[in-house]
Amino acid sequence: MWFDGSHFQGFQRLRHSCEQGDGLTGYGYHKHNGRNFAKQKLNDGPSNIEITTEFIKVPGGDHGGDWAVRIHGRPIQPQVPSTTSALFYFGLEGAGSMDIVSKISPKGLSSPVQLEGDTPDLGDFEIEIVDRASNGHPTDGINQDLEKTQWIEIISEQLLTSGRSKVQQGAEQDLFSRPHAYFTLGNQLVEEEGEVANFYAFQKVFRGEFEFDVIYRSQDSHNQLSSKTLDQELDEKEYDFDAQFEQKFQLREKGFSAEQVAFGQFLLSNLLGGVGYFYGSAVVDRSHSPMQDEESFAGETTRPQFTSPQSLFSASPSRPFFPRGFYWDEGFHQLLIGNWDNDLSLDIIKSWVSSIDENGWVAREQILGDEARSKVPTEFQTQFPHYANPPTLYLAIKRYVDRLKQHKLTGSMGTGRSRTMSSSAFDDAHLPNIHLEHQGLGLDWLRSVYPSLRRNWQWFRQTQRGHLNSFGRSPPNNEEAYRWRGRTPDHTLTSGLDDYPRGEPPNVGELHVDLFSWMTFATQLLKDIATDIDDDGDLQQDIDEYKLVEQNLLDNLDALHWSEADQAYCDQSADAEGQTSFVCHKGYITLFPMVLGLLDPASPKLGAVLDMIENEDELWSPYGLRSLSASDPYYKTGEVYWRGPIWMNLNYLTLQSLHNNYMNRPGPYQERSKVIYTKLRDNLISTVFKDYQKTGYVWEQYSDDTGEGLRSHPFTGWTSLILLMMAEIY
Repeated sequence: MWFDGSHFQGFQRLRHSCEQGDGLTGYGYHKHNGRNFAKQKLNDGPSNIEITTEFIKVPGGDHGGDWAVRIHGRPIQPQVPSTTSALFYFGLEGAGSMDIVSKISPKGLSSPVQLEGDTPDLGDFEIEIVDRASNGHPTDGINQDLEKTQWIEIISEQLLTSGRSKVQQGAEQDLFSRPHAYFTLGNQLVEEEGEVANFYAFQKVFRGEFEFDVIYRSQDSHNQLSSKTLDQELDEKEYDFDAQFEQKFQLREKGFSAEQVAFGQFLLSNLLGGVGYFYGSAVVDRSHSPMQDEESFAGETTRPQFTSPQSLFSASPSRPFFPRGFYWDEGFHQLLIGNWDNDLSLDIIKSWVSSIDENGWVAREQILGDEARSKVPTEFQTQFPHYANPPTLYLAIKRYVDRLKQHKLTGSMGTGRSRTMSSSAFDDAHLPNIHLEHQGLGLDWLRSVYPSLRRNWQWFRQTQRGHLNSFGRSPPNNEEAYRWRGRTPDHTLTSGLDDYPRGEPPNVGELHVDLFSWMTFATQLLKDIATDIDDDGDLQQDIDEYKLVEQNLLDNLDALHWSEADQAYCDQSADAEGQTSFVCHKGYITLFPMVLGLLDPASPKLGAVLDMIENEDELWSPYGLRSLSASDPYYKTGEVYWRGPIWMNLNYLTLQSLHNNYMNRPGPYQERSKVIYTKLRDNLISTVFKDYQKTGYVWEQYSDDTGEGLRSHPFTGWTSLILLMMAEIY
């Protein structure tokens, strides 16, 4: 936490939680390995300070080991007088206590500041806050020595209260001329008799450039982590990160500049920096039967209830705007995280899979606890157990299955199902790849998630099934048809493509080509997983079912969704008399059979899809593929969310499919696919990189007219897929 102590308005701009409206001129992690090292820059232009934070963790002992943070501040405009007030706080949840062991004084605490504490989970520990000797400080404190560290047991309103109490002693004008002297912590304990302190805040007031370290040491780790050793530890971790990054993504080898390599590191690091552990109750309305159509209870009052507390380990799309887990986003996140750290990704995927309930449903937006709900409008907090979301985790799981098979071909450290491994298998170098290097563990992981994935697949087939016979449809198979539940006029939030135009008004006769495609992809993957893990034949019935459903889906795809008149894959809708018709809005929806690899390389329908992609009046722009055709009557109408702007997740899927399914496989469209792939990849990388150079951010979406970043920023969720495009990892 920090604020500009040079101006009274600086306190009003106190930086704490990450907010998009703070006006920072760029911030984010430039190095982050996802486990034990991170380096972040925060460019606070309004406060004239660039803050660099470096984090390191050193495992050891029985309680997790040690960690340290180095905070370095540098005035952005050195010629302008700069005063920065920085605060660091510690808190314990549950049993345990902490105490300041430094000599306490109302003037402040001399460096190094020391605390000791213990909890059942952490054991005995100590914390040290160490100043750099060259730090400069104001000398005009009010009954306080600002060269020392100010402190208090709780923050709450203490800064304001302390400021008000000091104003009474001097002229009000003095408050405006030197606010750094007034807005300081009170250097006092506030605990009542019998209470044990579990929260401390410390404040440092600096002139100009500054640096201080915060070091946590577990008493049983014996690492001897200190400010003296921190320089070397940080340098080694940064060197290792750079080397591993090049080994994984080979950007320098591919000819990218040093600035572009740093950009790629920024993308990866911020996605990893957005990984968090979330815990709390969700809000769910289970008052309606999951098979009851929306129209039959339209207008009924919802009856939301809190669930039991639950946990989730997940990445997040955007630190300031979407700081929580989204099912639609997470599969895309894990495409990149899995390539960097296979086992970290498996832990995250398994946490999501564990969220699938006994019926097979998983909430599409994980809003767990009061803090998470404070970021979400009330009308969007309630989740409904008959509402779906694109099952994008299957994308990441397929990528893992592919890695596992590739690793088996190229050689691995272990085979079979044995769990007997040397301790060296668990050192830092091997931790990211244990479930690749030991094929038995990899297959065991697939066995552990398979039952929940199958239950989720069955839930989709039951709750999202579309109507066929009741609307006179007669495809080759009478079962396989799908529609997104939860439709409202102008919105299909459950599809992930929110305002993308569909049939209006919403009706139970709709069929949606994107969901149909997701179900085909999921069925194919589950068939492959069941085949891989079926050692004793117990899953043969499942495998036979997947094969039958897959064939039925492929038989029905063209019969239900191909519009010869439009030369595109389209949704279907029904009117009041039950007459069905195609609803064709060319764009991301109509790409799904191609981007999920359902079309044969020789299919003339692939040629029609490529025509649409290349047409500048349809999807093609110099900056990437538009979400909706420029010729569509809904183009750039309403909210202009998924009605024209460029999104990186669907552009990535397009590149992935062109690369894996069409340009590298024989067929009449092979060369054409390669040309489209090359031009589209170049356009996308250039768009995001140039705007990052200009703004310091990557964005939720991009303008198809100018390439300008739009809406939420930084949006280092699926926009980080640009790194995989640069590396050509599909």
